[in-house]
Amino acid sequence: MKNTRPWWLYILITFFVVFGLMEYFIDSGDKPAIIEYPITQFFLFVILLLLIAVALILQSVENITFLSMSKEAQERYLSAKSKGWEWKWGNRVYQSLLGSKPVEAEGEIILDHNYDGIRELDNKLPPWWVYMFYATIIFGVAYLVRFHIMNDYDQDLEYEQEVAAAQLEIEEYKRTAKDLVDVNTVVLLTDASDLNAGKAIFETSCVACHMADGGGGIGPNLADANWILGGGIKNVFNTISEGGRDGKGMVAWKQSLKPAEMAQVASYVLSFQGTTPANPKAAEGDVWVDPDKSETEMPKAEKDSTAVVTDSTSVALN
Repeated sequence: MKNTRPWWLYILITFFVVFGLMEYFIDSGDKPAIIEYPITQFFLFVILLLLIAVALILQSVENITFLSMSKEAQERYLSAKSKGWEWKWGNRVYQSLLGSKPVEAEGEIILDHNYDGIRELDNKLPPWWVYMFYATIIFGVAYLVRFHIMNDYDQDLEYEQEVAAAQLEIEEYKRTAKDLVDVNTVVLLTDASDLNAGKAIFETSCVACHMADGGGGIGPNLADANWILGGGIKNVFNTISEGGRDGKGMVAWKQSLKPAEMAQVASYVLSFQGTTPANPKAAEGDVWVDPDKSETEMPKAEKDSTAVVTDSTSVALN
């Protein structure tokens, strides 16, 4: 028996439908479920075997049924199977929208004049084109009433609204994007992951001048209350980014470190405050007092000091 149906195509379609449903319903994070959970590979293999088995069984049942038919029934069956599938409703809609006459009926709309044997058909405009033309008229009337009679929003107002919404999105992105942090938006990081990352950077790039415990060597002591260019996260971040004093301070790290990395190492540097290094260097600079702290929160040494440097991004580089 000749079977023209692509049974293998049905198997493939069903298999990929099952595969898609499996990936949709199984939460596997960033990886596909078939990679994250190897058991799904066995599951798909079993599904494929079942689909092939069902297809073979159906083929066998069809063959047995065909052989049990009479000669006339077999011919009718084969004739019905040889006819291609036709979407009758879709074909009717297409013909109605096209609105053209069949070749057999073109004699009814042919015009009398001709040129060198070429004659013209008096076809009407396709209905789909006419319907679209009517739709544009309706749209134009509605637009006229809404924007020119009812005075709804105009292009200037729409532009201003879009710009305002985009500005809010930009500000929110800048607030949450670590790599866009600058001296004005940097905040003290306290998460262990950030401090560990800052420690790794410090131990790679800073220990030669400041020692591993922050006690200072070539560079100043980072554990005392004195700061040459101001303390606090903003001043420390600015010092790391722009460098120290001309000719005798540390180099600017903004070309080597990302803003997020400078924020991490600045936060780690401030974690030395209040610790006791093994060989602390003598204090340099002035005692820095956080302007956001209340007087009761200040250490006694800070209260007694008359040299106070505030946390400002405009600290002069002495």
